[in-house]
Amino acid sequence: MGLRFGLLGTGHWAAETHGAALDAHPGAVLAGVWGRDPAKAAALADRYGARAYDDVDALLADVDAVAIALPPDVQAELALRAARAGKHLLLDKPVALSAAAAGELAAEVAARDLSSVVFFTNRFSDSVEEFVRSAAAEGGWHGVRATLFASIFQPGNPYGASPWRRERGGLWDVGPHVLSVVLPVLGPVTRVTALAGPRHTTHMLTQHEGGAVGSFAVTLDAPPEAKAFEIVLHGERGWVPVPGGDRSAVEAFGTAVDRLTARIGGAEEPCDVRFGRDVVAVLEAAERSVSLGRAVGVDEATG
Repeated sequence: MGLRFGLLGTGHWAAETHGAALDAHPGAVLAGVWGRDPAKAAALADRYGARAYDDVDALLADVDAVAIALPPDVQAELALRAARAGKHLLLDKPVALSAAAAGELAAEVAARDLSSVVFFTNRFSDSVEEFVRSAAAEGGWHGVRATLFASIFQPGNPYGASPWRRERGGLWDVGPHVLSVVLPVLGPVTRVTALAGPRHTTHMLTQHEGGAVGSFAVTLDAPPEAKAFEIVLHGERGWVPVPGGDRSAVEAFGTAVDRLTARIGGAEEPCDVRFGRDVVAVLEAAERSVSLGRAVGVDEATG
């Protein structure tokens, strides 16, 4: 029958990406749906021929794994609950809103030898994954320049009404996408300096263990004419752009399901919850740097 999944969440991303991909995947069964709004959970479950659950624990008892499409703080709590119930995890980024919560989840997953995958969308496209592996093996990089200017607060955008995105901004929503392709190439971040700019822009410099420096600018509130998505490495080869993804979100999520299953079989997974924890630690350091007005060590930010 395939791996039995419970879907936690009923919003646009849950319905149009998680639900659609699980329903179409030959190695997965969308067995149940839970949401904070029971009516929406019932409608989404009916759409995909699944069972709607009012109780999370009842759903967990009936599945092998969970896919979570909820705000990061809600996700962290429910993912920990699922891990303690012995369920494999397919999570969205960021995995939590604090490194402490992400670390607690990573420790639980490790202690129970569970499979975990964090869905950094482009990391599940072959073009990006092959580039990241090749660039990391080649080395010789001095840094990266990245600009991710999204414009989601426009009429009709399905994510514009998201309270957590309005509160946390581009640093926490699109920042993880950049870090997911940069950290494997430049190495772990030791220190972060960040400033807040107009239209809720965060400008961030990262110092990496090997000496490389990253320069990032991210926002969700760019003027529509200023939207941009560019990540460019620089080093001994000159300036080299990171390619864009070559799959739709639904196709990429299907690959994430494949990789979750492969990890259950013993394969290594580069985008597991430990990597998700490392990404959260950098974001938290940046947020702290903005607040304090000085550079912040990643260890300092995480305690």
